[in-house]
Amino acid sequence: MASQPRICVVGSCMIDLISRVPRLPTLGETLVGHSFHMGYGGKGANQATAAARLGAQVSMVAKVGRDVFGDGTLENFRANGIDTRFVLTDPERFSGVAPILVDDRAENVIVIVPGANYGLSPDDVRAAEAQIQQADILCCQLEVPVATTLEAFRIARSARVVTILNPAPAAPLPDELLALTDICVPNEVEVQMITGRSAQSVSDAMEAARALLVKGPRSVIVTLGSRGAVLVDAETGVHVPSFPVEAVDPTGAGDEFIGALAVLLGEGRPLADAVRDASAAAALSVTRIGTQVSFPTRAELDEFLATRQEAA
Repeated sequence: MASQPRICVVGSCMIDLISRVPRLPTLGETLVGHSFHMGYGGKGANQATAAARLGAQVSMVAKVGRDVFGDGTLENFRANGIDTRFVLTDPERFSGVAPILVDDRAENVIVIVPGANYGLSPDDVRAAEAQIQQADILCCQLEVPVATTLEAFRIARSARVVTILNPAPAAPLPDELLALTDICVPNEVEVQMITGRSAQSVSDAMEAARALLVKGPRSVIVTLGSRGAVLVDAETGVHVPSFPVEAVDPTGAGDEFIGALAVLLGEGRPLADAVRDASAAAALSVTRIGTQVSFPTRAELDEFLATRQEAA
């Protein structure tokens, strides 16, 4: 593993359309919102940007529409120093969008319209084979076709590249995909949908993680928001507490966690230590409004960790 780890992300690009509201509306209700923000998002793009802002060498394999959102996404990647050689254009589909509501308690609801993301094919991934094989870490999610993610993991395994799967949005997962997964990182809702086990408490989340572990991944991390995360592998099961902060917008925190986790593992950090510091990166991101604009730089993360250590 290198001091500047190489991270490859195969996944989605979205435009986030974020409305701040006093509370989440009930069915059929119209609310007047406080404000509106538009930003670059999508789980794949978020994780790539998070990793790049923390100092990694990042490449993206994705597909956007031939529209203003697609053009802006490419410009945003380049502004963050992300390799876009394999960010392709779909001639028929629009770029993906994600309307998001965030209330005064920092709770949110999200709808995604994948658009061009569903055009990313296994053939597109095979065209980027060398890029995947040269990476230290491969990150994938489920906002592109599962067959595409599976092909990326096959290529990664052939080159002994560490694979991180964020099974979001939750969906049935092929046994082969789970068997090719080194680290599976669902949140509490996703792990419950995948395993059928509640994750409402830390102990419940631990048991749900163990149930997922037997399906094939080498390690499972369940993120629990303000309650931290649980880490389970064949030898251990630990709860990693969160870093208390004043949250204003949780959007993208899970993606920040995974991007940071990939960077820290790529630097050779032990998994438990990487989970702890990735939790700090996610905590820092929720103190700011927006998705990618909330992601910390490496200097900001290091300062946050140093401050918390001094206060301990």
